[in-house]
Amino acid sequence: MQSDRISRARTLAPRALTIAVAAALASLLAACAVGPDYKRPAAEIPASYKEAAPGWKVAQPADQQDRGDWWTIYEDPQLNALEERLNTANQTVAQFAAAYRQARALVGEARAAYFPTIGASAGATRSGNGTSSGGNSTTATSRSGVGNSFNVQLDASWEPDLWGSVSRSVNAQKAGQQSAAADLANARLSAQATLAQTYFALRSLDSTQKLLDDTVAAYQRSLQLTQNQYAAGVAARSDVIQAQTQLQSAQAAAIDNGVQRAQDEHAIAVLVGEPASTFSIPPIPLTATPPTVPAQMPSALLERRPDIASAERKAAAANEQIGVAIAAFFPSLTLSASGGFENSVFSQLLTAPSRFWTLGPQLAATLFDAGLRQAQTDAARAAYDGNVATYRQTVLAAFQDVEDNLASQRILAQEIVVQQQAVDSALQALAIVTNEYKAGTVGYVNVLTAQTTAFTAQQKLEIIAGQRMVSSVGLVKALGGGWDVSQMNRETGDVAAPAPLPASSAAPVAQNGTTSPSRMHTE
Repeated sequence: MQSDRISRARTLAPRALTIAVAAALASLLAACAVGPDYKRPAAEIPASYKEAAPGWKVAQPADQQDRGDWWTIYEDPQLNALEERLNTANQTVAQFAAAYRQARALVGEARAAYFPTIGASAGATRSGNGTSSGGNSTTATSRSGVGNSFNVQLDASWEPDLWGSVSRSVNAQKAGQQSAAADLANARLSAQATLAQTYFALRSLDSTQKLLDDTVAAYQRSLQLTQNQYAAGVAARSDVIQAQTQLQSAQAAAIDNGVQRAQDEHAIAVLVGEPASTFSIPPIPLTATPPTVPAQMPSALLERRPDIASAERKAAAANEQIGVAIAAFFPSLTLSASGGFENSVFSQLLTAPSRFWTLGPQLAATLFDAGLRQAQTDAARAAYDGNVATYRQTVLAAFQDVEDNLASQRILAQEIVVQQQAVDSALQALAIVTNEYKAGTVGYVNVLTAQTTAFTAQQKLEIIAGQRMVSSVGLVKALGGGWDVSQMNRETGDVAAPAPLPASSAAPVAQNGTTSPSRMHTE
């Protein structure tokens, strides 16, 4: 018995050594990932914003903190309540939230490839071949050629990540998860900004409605005055008709203003996830003025805009797919093992003579595929180039967005001062002409002209005020609305993404669109 133990130990020792060496070799090779390492693509970043108004201060470090509920800077309780409802009930945001959860699940799916697969099976068969068999086979049939077979089996297999294909896939899915998180933030920011802009547009229409109501009342007084002048024989019948026409036109305009207001109200209902039929907002004229929005340096825009972060993460994911495609050129190693029991008699199934096992590695490589792997690699490189172009285009569009809203804020601020002066002048002229008409020194056509001029000036002032508020929200959105790339990394549980590189010091991009790799790779 002692000799049997020694013999068994001598047999198992080389086998254990072989397994240990294979595992060590697999671990060593797993650290060797083929393909290019990712570096953020270079993007041209201006030194300053061209359209910034004089004195527009750059944000201090405290201003860079996450502002969270950015709409609270407008100090409007009704807007605050609507934004809170949007955050919990907007269906577009819900769609992107579901896409983010899906991307997070895909990361877990990719990570599963790091680990072995273990399975179990059990079976029972009855078969016959019309002949008898002898011997002591565990699956021997009876003399009629019919027999039973029972088995219980445990299987395990593992494919080491020799060339980094799994790690590249995991990195690609993690970048996809980060991109989905940024897409969710961008969808939420877009919905929030759309709600705020629609809300201020609606309040601007409320101001216009008040102006129209006041104008109708003024025109009614003017019509009464004209009728009195006509009754006294001072005014002509045509003056009365003109006054009536002007009053009726103002009344029609007051009614027409309600169409756009109703549509804006319905749009807000959809944004907050409520049926338009049961949603309403009481009319309140616009009184808000654009708050001061401190700006970051242009380079910070790459960290403050979720759409830029999403595009950059998509480029990172595409870069990892190049490594996955290159890994297909190398052989794959599969370590497999199985063991269990098999017997023709069920009562003797779980006995020592019925046991069996297999253990061994398998190395496989594709020798000829008619250019399939090369085509897949070329496609992965082309996809990366496309994502890099999308990223750079997104950066350019972001700076355009900021400059557009900066220009709008600067120009509208100047315009509203001049327009207020025009309103004051028009009202003063109307008062003078009205007094002259009462005195009988001018005709009613002068009153009509003065009234039209005053109404047009006042209406233009209300429109500009609404445009300023809408543009103010657009500027906050263009600057990222208080979002920061660290939020994306906190949501995905990853370390912070690399800081943006200045255009002058960014990593050079190879002609094939990928950065120079620092790991082993093939061309």
